[in-house]
Amino acid sequence: MKKIIKNPYLHFVILGLILALVPKMAEMGLIKTSYLTTLGGTFIFAIAALGLNILLGYSGLISLGTAGFMGLAAYLSAYFTSDMNIPFELSMFLAILIPTLVGILIGLVSLKIEGIYLAIATLAVSEIMKKTFEEFDVFTNGFSGKTASYPTLLGTFELNRATTYYFVVVVLVLVMLLTYNLMNGRLGRALNAMRGSEAASQAMGVNLLKHRLIAFALATMYASIAGVLYVHFIKYAYPTTWSLNLSLNFLSMIIIGGLRSIYGTLLGAVIVFAVPDLLLKQIPILSDLSYVLNGILIILVIIFYPNGLIHMFTDLKKLFGKLIKGEK
Repeated sequence: MKKIIKNPYLHFVILGLILALVPKMAEMGLIKTSYLTTLGGTFIFAIAALGLNILLGYSGLISLGTAGFMGLAAYLSAYFTSDMNIPFELSMFLAILIPTLVGILIGLVSLKIEGIYLAIATLAVSEIMKKTFEEFDVFTNGFSGKTASYPTLLGTFELNRATTYYFVVVVLVLVMLLTYNLMNGRLGRALNAMRGSEAASQAMGVNLLKHRLIAFALATMYASIAGVLYVHFIKYAYPTTWSLNLSLNFLSMIIIGGLRSIYGTLLGAVIVFAVPDLLLKQIPILSDLSYVLNGILIILVIIFYPNGLIHMFTDLKKLFGKLIKGEK
């Protein structure tokens, strides 16, 4: 029984079931229906941030192009489903495959440059994509934005906002399970070794080319999955959405939540994206200061919790245990 309770896979499933309660709570009037869109979008961004966490947290490689790849996948999926009438499943597959191949090419570039130069290179790629989104009207509809509908699964089941939210939660849980499996296996150990010392990792038999390509492929794939979900849940995509600011928000999510932490990434997504909309914007004085508060929070986290706020719960658990023992 203890093994079942401590099973990490069960924890992810339970988390998914808890998140799936949101539409029912909205139906019962316990929360505003607009919260459904906010939380669904937050979980979509968490998927993209998980990819960046694999790249930066586990591999030690940095990218500022997450928003660009997410936008490319969003436009591709919208174009395939709306303009070409391709089934959603095939559109999603193509919209993930094409950006992932581009991400692998950037992985090849990472063999020559690293650090801040790699960040600038990925930022340049993202800005090129953003400019393409603005100018390539035939494909993206330019500044007017590209619209899409809720997904239709297997050509029969037409989803609405609530059922698409369930679909997002299911994908989020599957991505978390995949990430846990990969990062706690041979791949995760190889990426961690590469992050610690490339020379030492090579001496232990880690193929740098192979694992850098895998890291970039996974990061791009996660961003692409998020892009497809975004355009079919929010139902539109504008070029201004896929900016440097969004990529920096992804970076702040994993710093605030915790590097190399799946739950930390989700926590960071909630703090960066959900809290400003659900709480701060309800207070007139703080409505325009959400980005300032995020910056202050990053500074505080770096000073007091450099490993991320997710570790605060461990400290609170230890403190609570000490208090209980003290009472006895």
